[in-house]
Amino acid sequence: MKRIRTGVYALSSMCTLASMCTLAAMSLSLAGCKSHGPAEESPTDRAAFVPIFDGRSLGGWVQRGGAAVYTVQDGAIVGETRPNQRNAFLCTTRDYADFELTFEFKVDDALNSGVQFRSLSKPEYKNGVVHGYQFEIDPSPRAYTGGIYDEARRGDWVQNLADKPEARAAFKKGEWNTGRILCVGDHLQTWVNGVPAADVHDSLTAAGFIGLQVHDVGSRQDPLRVMWRNLKIREIKIREIKN
Repeated sequence: MKRIRTGVYALSSMCTLASMCTLAAMSLSLAGCKSHGPAEESPTDRAAFVPIFDGRSLGGWVQRGGAAVYTVQDGAIVGETRPNQRNAFLCTTRDYADFELTFEFKVDDALNSGVQFRSLSKPEYKNGVVHGYQFEIDPSPRAYTGGIYDEARRGDWVQNLADKPEARAAFKKGEWNTGRILCVGDHLQTWVNGVPAADVHDSLTAAGFIGLQVHDVGSRQDPLRVMWRNLKIREIKIREIKN
């Protein structure tokens, strides 16, 4: 009986070991057979940054909205306010979907501004008013520079910086600052001087133009200025991972 019992135990152990090996093999097989994964950028398709402003002219841009004055000075686009005008926007003549945009900006302390992205202007929507996502430029004590606002559409924040003190402290008044916008699918991210700011998923707009805003200043007569330079964009191609 002892010998028979030992044999049964041995056989049972062998079966258990075989089952474990079979399960391990199945797991490895399944791990290599994912049908669909998240969208991501293909390393082989990674594009280089290209300028969207040549530093000399406003070629490739069109003004929409109010009558603020846009000029080129010392390699920068300068936007200057005019009294009793609505928000003005200098917009790219083409649209962008998934991309990474970098730029430098400097703004007068009393002027609100922003950089539109994935934005639109359609005759059937409020007579062509520019609307869409905006990288906020906010030199006020609120310090929401880098937050994402929904200009002339929801009229509210997609994501503000109320709970992000490090991002709010990143902006430097009276100096050139660096902004970065990354859009891939519905994932929208911003940085200010290398500090992460907004990070949100929103699918309301998949593509649109880039725009440089000069905010209205009511009846104020003395002009305020905002400047941008070194605007560069890298378009991103995404693919579905299929292993």
